Amino acid sequence: MGLNCGIVGLPNVGKSTIFSALSSAPAEAANYPFCTINPNIGMVSIPDKRLDRIVELIPTERVVPATVEFVDIAGLVAGASKGEGLGNRFLASIREVGVLVHVVRCFENPDIIHVDNRIDPASDIETINIELALADLETVDKRYQKTSKMSRLDKETAKQVATVLPVLEKLREALGDGIAARSLGFSEEELKLVYDLHLITLKPVIYVCNVDEDGIGEENDFVRTVRSIADAEGAPTVVICGKIEAEIAALDTPEDRAEFLEAVGLEESGLNQLIHTGYRTLGLRTFFTAGSDENRAWTFHAGDKAPQAAGVIHTDFEKGFIKAEVYHCDDLFNFGSEQKVREAGKFRIEGKEYEVRDGDIMHFRFNN
Repeated sequence: MGLNCGIVGLPNVGKSTIFSALSSAPAEAANYPFCTINPNIGMVSIPDKRLDRIVELIPTERVVPATVEFVDIAGLVAGASKGEGLGNRFLASIREVGVLVHVVRCFENPDIIHVDNRIDPASDIETINIELALADLETVDKRYQKTSKMSRLDKETAKQVATVLPVLEKLREALGDGIAARSLGFSEEELKLVYDLHLITLKPVIYVCNVDEDGIGEENDFVRTVRSIADAEGAPTVVICGKIEAEIAALDTPEDRAEFLEAVGLEESGLNQLIHTGYRTLGLRTFFTAGSDENRAWTFHAGDKAPQAAGVIHTDFEKGFIKAEVYHCDDLFNFGSEQKVREAGKFRIEGKEYEVRDGDIMHFRFNN
């Protein structure tokens, strides 16, 4: 799947405001539907206290955090699967992302227009889910018709068709009822059979409740509704006040932001929670390299072996991989220096089969 998060939802629910705060690069935002037409793309640094602590213990000239891409996509309305609003453009953009960040309006404000002129999170979620399911249904129907005709060809082709048709039939039935493909519990082998369809409803979802200032710290009925729907799907929920997050993002220093958070009664920015949730939902993890010239956080896929992690730095590192020098950041924090980590026997040499852990500090040996 794509290594990015697509911010989706009905028009005018706060997607662009949240995106602007995330990326600190203002997206077009206004109080009318379809303000966002072309997708806005922003690379967002991953807040990581571990990297901050590594810098304290291993002073360096340059610090580079890990990043994740967020995409702000045009709002979706009922009928988008048939081209209503900016439906076709929306659906083309959303097929390219790895995770859906579904922003749901969870506040009342008569001065901010709602596309349906009412605040009803359950209905809003249903509208989006049905349109995405109908868009996928059209894709699956086309493949089903094409695949059915192939069953009349040679025996080998007929055998392959017999494997994929039951999966397509199951998808057609569920999508026709507005049920997301991800809820069908397909096996890895079944998913491989339909991977090239790039179905939108197979993508994991994070629900974001956009609340007003009064909704911070205490859940309102709107948020409880969203959380109930998310829990039933096994999806995470993040509560954010887009207005407050925009004000925090506009502050100049980390100290100013921390002071603002304390003033509004927050321990952590809602955006930080969203960034971390998106990162992990994408199946991404972080290893570090540390030295006097640069301390850097690198992104890898959960389950990657040492050579694959080395390839994140440079393809030559993977091709010529010999060994990896490894210790965990927790050991650095416990013992205070790399030298003491070595003395404690926590510094290791690992080979090609080593599965990299989130938080590892690594140095790679390789042949040029």
